[in-house]
Amino acid sequence: MDKLLGTLRLAPLAGRRRTRPTALRTAGEYSERWGWTLAAGSPPSHASLRCDCAVPLCAAPNLHHRVGPLIAPGAGAAELAASCPAGAPVLLPTGHQFDLLDVPARPGLQALVRLERMGTQVGPVLASPTGRLLFFVAPRTAERLPDLLYRMGWDDASLDLGCHGLGSYLAAPPVPLGPLGPMRWLRRPTPDTRPPEARLLLGTLAYACHRTRDRETSLAG
Repeated sequence: MDKLLGTLRLAPLAGRRRTRPTALRTAGEYSERWGWTLAAGSPPSHASLRCDCAVPLCAAPNLHHRVGPLIAPGAGAAELAASCPAGAPVLLPTGHQFDLLDVPARPGLQALVRLERMGTQVGPVLASPTGRLLFFVAPRTAERLPDLLYRMGWDDASLDLGCHGLGSYLAAPPVPLGPLGPMRWLRRPTPDTRPPEARLLLGTLAYACHRTRDRETSLAG
């Protein structure tokens, strides 16, 4: 894991202290440059990372119990300032411009290395401080995931692999998840990368998750 992390460095933080203007500039980049839908969440009511929504792999734990109206892509600075109160975490609602494949960090890093060596256009990837990697994929993946896994022969495998789609939220980098630290880009969005079709990534991710689960089961036995 450490060797892989040495190769796949996280994008550097601009600084540990995030002021309101900086947060709004970041929100503006997501809205205007990348064309993503935004929402303002609410500060966590407690320090636990177990989210009140009861979703085991929630990507915005305890930050979305009160969410403001969705902010359409292309919102300007004035609209963002009015829609994002001071201290409110910026959220990215999934299921609009992208869904997210959610896997543990170790198999996720292994799969990312393999995919990029094969020349696959991966798209944006996030590293969560909870030890998960989040791969941006085309919207509607969440509702199609069981069928996609079935078609690839992984429907009966025990995989630690989830998907966030319509109705879920992502804490937008550099929003912190409690004491664990901020969400970080592992692969930033760029003008020439768009969320790929899930089928291009899913087989490699499922294989890496399956291998990791088998190895852990073997060591435990």
